[in-house]
Amino acid sequence: MKTNMKSITIISLMAASLLVVSSCQKDEMNDDNVQYASVLNVSDEGTTSIIDANLKLAFIETSEIIDSELISLLKMKEEEKLARDVYSVLSQKWGSAIFSNISAAENNHLNAIVLLLATYSAADTTIGEPGVFANDEVQTLYDELVSNGSLSVEDAYRTGALIEEMDIYDLSEALNTTTNENVIIVFENLLKGSRNHLRAFNRQLTTLGLVYTPVYINQTDYDLIVNSSMEKGKQYRMNGQSKGKGQGKGRKGQGNSGNGTCNN
Repeated sequence: MKTNMKSITIISLMAASLLVVSSCQKDEMNDDNVQYASVLNVSDEGTTSIIDANLKLAFIETSEIIDSELISLLKMKEEEKLARDVYSVLSQKWGSAIFSNISAAENNHLNAIVLLLATYSAADTTIGEPGVFANDEVQTLYDELVSNGSLSVEDAYRTGALIEEMDIYDLSEALNTTTNENVIIVFENLLKGSRNHLRAFNRQLTTLGLVYTPVYINQTDYDLIVNSSMEKGKQYRMNGQSKGKGQGKGRKGQGNSGNGTCNN
C-alpha cells in the first residue's frame, strides 16, 4: 500500500474546496429560477452524508465512463464498504457514537457510488455481506483493521483516522485521472466527507491527549486538514428543476455544461 503523496495535491484540493464566495446568484432561464443546493449534509460533529436526491439532480449529461474511471469507482466502492463494515464492528465493540454515526455515513457514501454506477449501467452494483470481500487483499486489510481497532478505544480512533486518510489518498489520486464531471462530483464530495471524518477522529484522539501520526498522507497535509473547519462543500445547479425537465442523470440528464456549481 502507498504511504505518501505529493503535498501539492491535497493542498490544491483543500484550497479549492474551502474557497468562499459571498453569494451565488440565481440564474434565470425562460423566466424560471434555476435552483442551487448542496449535496452534503454535515453534522456539528463532522459526520458527512450525501443527499441522494440532490446528487441525482446535480448529475449532468456526459459521455460514457471509461475503463479507468470504472476501475476507480469499483475500488472506491470497496473502500467505502470497508470503512462502513469496520466502523460497524467497532461501534458494537466500544459503544461510541462516532463509529455508529460514521458507519451510517459510509453506507450512504457507498450508495452514492452505486447510484453513479447504475446511472451508467455499470454491471457491478452489488454490495457483498458485511465483513466479506471478494478481493483477498481487501479482506486481509479488513481483518487487520478490526483486530487493531478492537485492542482499545484509543486504537479504535487511530484505526478510524487511518481509514479516512487512506480514503483521502485514494480519492485524491482518482480525481487526478478522471475528466467525467459526474465522477468528479461524487469523488469531490466523498473526499470532503473523508476529511470531515478525519477531523472528527482527530478530535477524539486530541481529547484523550493522543497525537496521531499519518501513514498515507504526509504530516503537512494532515495538519492542514485537522486544523481547518468542517467542510460544507459547493452549491450545485439542480438540473431538472427548471420547467419540470428530466432528473439530470448521466447521459440522459438535462445538464448545463460549464456552469454547474457555485461555491458556498
